[in-house]
Amino acid sequence: MKQVLQNLADGETLLVEVPSPQPKEGYLLIRTVSSLVSAGTERMLMEFGKAGYLQKARQQPEKVKQVIAKVKTDGFLTTYRAVKSKLYQPIPLGYCNAGIVLESGVEGFLPGDRVITNGHHAELVRVPKNLCAKVPDSVDLRSATFSVPSSIGLQGIRLLQPTLGERFVVVGLGLIGLLSVQMLLANGCKVVGVDMDSERCDLARLFGAETIDLSKGEDPVSFCSAWTNNQGVDGVLITAASKSDEIMHQSAQMCRQRGRVVLIGVVGLNLRRDDFYKKEITFQVSASYGPGRYDPLYEEKGHDYPIGFVRWTEQRNFEAVLSLMESGKLNPEPLISHEFGIDHATEAYKALSEPSALGILLGYDQEKETSKKEEIPPRHLPETEIKVDKLTGGNLPTVSFLGAGNYALSVLIPAFQKAGVNLNHIISSAGVSGTHAAKKFGFASTATDPRCVFDDESTDVVVIATRHNSHAGFVINSLEEGKHVFVEKPLCLKLSELDCIKNCLEEAKGRDGKGPSLMVGFNRRFSPLVVKAKSLLDGAQGPKSFIMTVNAGKIAEEHWAQDPLVGGGRILGEGCHFIDLLRFLAQSPVESTDIISMDSKTGDTASISLVFENGSIGVIHYFANGSKSYPKERLEIFSGEKILQLDNFRRLEGYGWPNFRKMKLWRQDKGQDACAKAFIQSLKSNSSAPIPIEELLEVGRISIELNGLA
Repeated sequence: MKQVLQNLADGETLLVEVPSPQPKEGYLLIRTVSSLVSAGTERMLMEFGKAGYLQKARQQPEKVKQVIAKVKTDGFLTTYRAVKSKLYQPIPLGYCNAGIVLESGVEGFLPGDRVITNGHHAELVRVPKNLCAKVPDSVDLRSATFSVPSSIGLQGIRLLQPTLGERFVVVGLGLIGLLSVQMLLANGCKVVGVDMDSERCDLARLFGAETIDLSKGEDPVSFCSAWTNNQGVDGVLITAASKSDEIMHQSAQMCRQRGRVVLIGVVGLNLRRDDFYKKEITFQVSASYGPGRYDPLYEEKGHDYPIGFVRWTEQRNFEAVLSLMESGKLNPEPLISHEFGIDHATEAYKALSEPSALGILLGYDQEKETSKKEEIPPRHLPETEIKVDKLTGGNLPTVSFLGAGNYALSVLIPAFQKAGVNLNHIISSAGVSGTHAAKKFGFASTATDPRCVFDDESTDVVVIATRHNSHAGFVINSLEEGKHVFVEKPLCLKLSELDCIKNCLEEAKGRDGKGPSLMVGFNRRFSPLVVKAKSLLDGAQGPKSFIMTVNAGKIAEEHWAQDPLVGGGRILGEGCHFIDLLRFLAQSPVESTDIISMDSKTGDTASISLVFENGSIGVIHYFANGSKSYPKERLEIFSGEKILQLDNFRRLEGYGWPNFRKMKLWRQDKGQDACAKAFIQSLKSNSSAPIPIEELLEVGRISIELNGLA
């Protein structure tokens, strides 16, 4: 299918063939009929992309601080590669989409329903149910694409709390501003629009508003004073985009005593206290479409807010806007400035620079839109797999990837390339990141259906880099098909899954004891500094003591890694790395464990104690409440009156060692390349996997049990 993407590194707009997304429970699969290019948001993204690195940095000072902190802790090269990988990964464009449901995994929607969504510019989109709304039969889908920007304006209006007969100013007569003018008028309010563009002022007057044309030198404050008999307006809705602080100053001046100012756009916010203090003016920033926005439980998992407590959510705002269109009180038709077919999407983005650009529509060369479900043509999906190139490389192992996230793109795929493999399939859920990876690294094909990998006899190795809750199923599917498996940690989330994997391995090996290899991405034991530490410890007598300090940093409670059903929690999802590291250095099975957690809600600030059968002991301090300016990982090892200190996988220092003092690397090396190389080398030489399966199962079991206590 065709989809519009943007390269953030240079701002280039791309029309790309990507595999279609797969159906998913809780989501709708929708064939796009029309989508709307946002003249505000998408123009801003283009300008950001085209800006140089210095200009990008000036626009995002907080990101710059994060980069500087990472350089200090992880080194310049590691940070540079991470930033470059992020910038050069294309992002999907668009958030105003109208189309016809092909498949529905939710109640309330059926195949053939006409819907609007916040989906991207693509021939096929997959959208969660709370971000969809049915389009009334009398509303055409071209007009319906304006529902999303209208909802942005509507949410700002709801915060203004207008009542019948009140007077309001809309500053900025762009797309959202002109839609907001119509909705305020529909609410029985009197409206004046303010803009520099005379043509947009003409449109506002067409809808029934008064206007202030700044290009003609008209003064908003004087106008509003005369318009309200010196009382001031009841409120101001700011939909403009400007760096100037003057807009906020004038908005306060235009307001009456205890007036309201709501910001939807982006303007300078160096507020003058007297403007707001003397009149007790309230100021509020509106967040996109309404309640539910940026809440993963609402948007991704479909948990609705009870209507008795939250009257207007994102979805209900969509429905309200569509109802206004159905009644004729909201008419987007005059706002359409350009129309292009999807094949000419790049031209549509060039049109954004034209002064007349307002509502730019993309049409899709598919079956004609209809208004009744029984008239919908037979279901047709674009291909879920796209061939990119032919496999080369002779007798090298052929590797396919499940997952094309940031870690796979920046670390795992390059590591396997260096190890010497043929890259076959790469699977991504939505298709975009997989398509980018296929072209960048030379995969033979990209797809969205994992069965492409399991059913392909040419694939020798499956690398699993998806979300944690899918690991066990993909491991078992791969082993059942006789394929070697490299799974990014953790191996699984449940003890029952661990037992299934163990049984599957035993069955796959058969009577001859041969069969597919299983490897978990416990890369830290392969770091050159850890390898050096291990060689020193091998000559030391007696048990060892370990103190592992992990300055993990805080992540949001709503992050998928914190979800016990998806990520398993951070102790299991990442803590297993350090349990494996200490298990490797102790060279002994774990005899007993304990955990003390400070935060019972997330459990990601905890101390884990390990006692090994050979008498060694270890403690892992996994803390999420530290500063990012401090190095992330430090390991101290005490053994035979000697000490080793490993600092963030960049430096190893010895105290009391007769022939060792210090080892320093030019860049941080956590062993990812060596880990992949060791695994691939074991396959080429037909030898055992680098990490014994008994250790993988042991670390998996301990991590799951500790996570249950965290």
